[in-house]
Amino acid sequence: MKYKQINNNSINQIMLITIILLICILIFTNLSYYLPGFLGAITLYILFRNIYHTLTEKKKWGKSISSIFLISLSVIFIVFPLWGLINYLIPQLEQLIVNQKDLLSKFDSVKDYMHNKPVLKNIDLSDAAILNSLQKLAKYIPNVLNSVAETVVNIIVALFVLYFMQYYSKEMESTIQHAIPFSQQSKKELWNEISMMVRSNAIGIPILGICQGVVAGIGYWIFGVDSPILLGIITAVSTIIPVLGTMTVYVPTAIYLLAIGSTGNAIGLALYGFILIGGIDNVLRFTILRKLGDVPPLITVFGVLLGLNLFGMLGLIFGPLIISSVRVLLKVYNNEYGKGKPEIIESTSFTNYDNDNNIIT
Repeated sequence: MKYKQINNNSINQIMLITIILLICILIFTNLSYYLPGFLGAITLYILFRNIYHTLTEKKKWGKSISSIFLISLSVIFIVFPLWGLINYLIPQLEQLIVNQKDLLSKFDSVKDYMHNKPVLKNIDLSDAAILNSLQKLAKYIPNVLNSVAETVVNIIVALFVLYFMQYYSKEMESTIQHAIPFSQQSKKELWNEISMMVRSNAIGIPILGICQGVVAGIGYWIFGVDSPILLGIITAVSTIIPVLGTMTVYVPTAIYLLAIGSTGNAIGLALYGFILIGGIDNVLRFTILRKLGDVPPLITVFGVLLGLNLFGMLGLIFGPLIISSVRVLLKVYNNEYGKGKPEIIESTSFTNYDNDNNIIT
């Protein structure tokens, strides 16, 4: 009986891939604290990639000047607003934690109101149930405010890494393209999907949250709700909650107004929430967000749940990306090994370079 010997090249290839994977696992395990910073740098790189190449290739700006310019924009439009938001929210949240009794006492009137209602009386609004519900809700919200130092460190890491990613962008992209063992068509498909998901989530989710938060804050102020700015911010954050979204904020607020006897304001806020706050969500999703990237709703919902548990705030971007990668990899598998004829992809996102690092059109 003859035995077929395994090719030495295959053994060497498997060993090399195994070593590379082990080293990558070692690196990521020990640098997990800085993982949000690296993910943030990747996000900013993808968002600024075309602008950076326009500045360096068409405007003839230097690499360093172009990168510093884009980093400055990131600081002005991302870091400063985030820092201001943290400075505003921390005292507000500390006050709520210190005055838990006052917070729970506000639910007493709601409990009394719901006690005699046939449908609502079975809802458990005990102090323990309320605190438990708040804890369950909090785990779906990015845990940035609980670790300001970690956030600051990862912002610095993101901007530091972004500079070198942009400065060596040609070499980095060329290395990645040669390292991916797929056809050029599959590489383009991978890049198009990644770029679409990053743009859709990194730009779309903040736009949706800010718009709904501003409109909600105006509504809270109009209908006489206490702390309209704080509730507006909470409403903006609640847009990441799957399915229910902003309803988790304005519906309980309307019930509270109804319980304290402000019937007109309660009805007005409820209608305002359903028509305007919810309407903005639908309008933006079918206009601006669709142009950024038409991401299936189920991918967004389950991606957000997955991403928040894995990466915190940046999970809003990379959670849906992980789930959508399954769909893309199936397409890649069909392109590489399937019997069907691969589809022709006209859009090209990856830039090709020659040996002298000049762009190949």
